[in-house]
Amino acid sequence: MADVLVTGGSGYIGGWCALALLDAGHTVRTTVRDLAREPQVRTMLHEPGDRLRVLRADLGGDAGWHEAVAGCDYVLHVASPTLTHQPRTDDEMIRPAVDGTLRVLRAARDAGVRRVVMTSAIGAVAYGHEPRDTPFTERDWTNVDADIAPYQKSKTLAERAAWDYVAGGGPELVTVNPAAVLGPVLGPDYSPSLNGIARMLDGQLPALLPFATGYVDVRDVAALHLLAMTEPAAAGERFIATAGRSLWQRDVAAVLRERLGERAAKVPSREMPLLVARGLAKVNPEMRALRAILGRNLDATSAKAERLLGWKPRPIEDTIAETGESLLALGK
Repeated sequence: MADVLVTGGSGYIGGWCALALLDAGHTVRTTVRDLAREPQVRTMLHEPGDRLRVLRADLGGDAGWHEAVAGCDYVLHVASPTLTHQPRTDDEMIRPAVDGTLRVLRAARDAGVRRVVMTSAIGAVAYGHEPRDTPFTERDWTNVDADIAPYQKSKTLAERAAWDYVAGGGPELVTVNPAAVLGPVLGPDYSPSLNGIARMLDGQLPALLPFATGYVDVRDVAALHLLAMTEPAAAGERFIATAGRSLWQRDVAAVLRERLGERAAKVPSREMPLLVARGLAKVNPEMRALRAILGRNLDATSAKAERLLGWKPRPIEDTIAETGESLLALGK
């Protein structure tokens, strides 16, 4: 068994990665920006006792990182900077993402870590391209010169910076690029994709938006991180995580209505006309980040992870239903 650092263990993907590591018998350290969150993290991870250490370290500064990494065999770098406001400039999101990634990689190199698995995103693969009929693969990179949101730019440039860094020496690197992440929640922090499901369920979404993307279960994303951490074939590779074909938002809504019945009574069935959606994206801050994908199908394939690592995602329809069940139980 190994000692593993998971950055951002209070987050949605980070929490599930930490739980998967603990279930597999590993010893886990995880970082949080505020140690006041330690009790919440321990509750989320089912009170793992002394096999979990919670340490303070912020991607925005050097303090705490060398202590967090010291003695670790592996690092799962899941944490990503978040903003509580719309960025005034792209650099507000890009700079912390790039600098934070390099900060973790430097600490991992200095500590002699064997391998770093970095959580990237489909946002570093599938954005800023012309429409296409073939699915995106790990060979594709988002075009940061296109009109895309700061988040996708930050994920792309942070991953590019990571690959450039290890090219000069350091730990082995693997990146995992999940599509939209759904699944059961462990606590109050969860992905923007889950927020979209929550808004459907509580009637906050008056109409469904016209775009399609891949979806994947958070538990399968965690499983892929563990495979990427230990499998020799994973070294130096990118892996897209998506479960089957892409889905339009109307497809996701249809699954919720079919599987949850009356509890999904507020889920809309009408799709917003594309021209209306594009018009709203020009003036609505919440929709502005989606402007580049409206009317588009960001289909991608996880064939590489399935072939090289034996990764097998669960049916996404089951995940969508479990997501709805989990959010309703949480009162969201």
